[in-house]
Amino acid sequence: MVVVLLTPFSESFGVPRHILGVTLFLAAALTDFLDGYFARRRNQVSKLGQLLDPLADKLLISAALIALVDNHLAPAWAVVIIIGREFAVTGLRSIAATDGVVIAASRMGKLKMAAQVFAVSLLIVSSTSGNPPVSNLGMPFPAIAFWTVPELRAAWQHLFSSGPFAISWSDWQVLLYTAGRAMLWVVVLSAFYSMFGYFRAFYQAAQLREAEEKREGVKG
Repeated sequence: MVVVLLTPFSESFGVPRHILGVTLFLAAALTDFLDGYFARRRNQVSKLGQLLDPLADKLLISAALIALVDNHLAPAWAVVIIIGREFAVTGLRSIAATDGVVIAASRMGKLKMAAQVFAVSLLIVSSTSGNPPVSNLGMPFPAIAFWTVPELRAAWQHLFSSGPFAISWSDWQVLLYTAGRAMLWVVVLSAFYSMFGYFRAFYQAAQLREAEEKREGVKG
């Protein structure tokens, strides 16, 4: 996927890089989901799988986001926050595991993963080869530097007023790009929120363990 997104490898075979790139990314995300689904359904969850599954998630998302930063489609600050959060939560869960405490994946963490897949897919599809195009919407591509909502609203208003067949692929790129950047905000916010939830769960488990040790000490 990284080779496809950062080199003209796929185009030498007549396949646009954004098509092959998003296909590889979604295929990897789907197989990752099916792996966990069938493992739980067939009661074949293993310690090795519990170790490799989150690592595969993080490697896939990190590789895609870093490639998008290189293509100037994702801001580096947001990618640093997302990947840094992954390091922090992984380290926390490792420390908890050494104390016999299992911190299960939270619903917000799963929502963050789904938002990541959606955001990355939109940004990959909006990528282009060669010189960045200028949209008929009057906005250069990439369309925004920091915030997304005003540009996204203007783009969608143009789409609904002109119709989907009246705008060019460059316009669709802007629409997809602004939607992807908006979703990236959802990922960043959910990353903070889910990280807070993991640390709170760890703190509560540590307090419970300490209270149990004190009770055992008093009984002894």
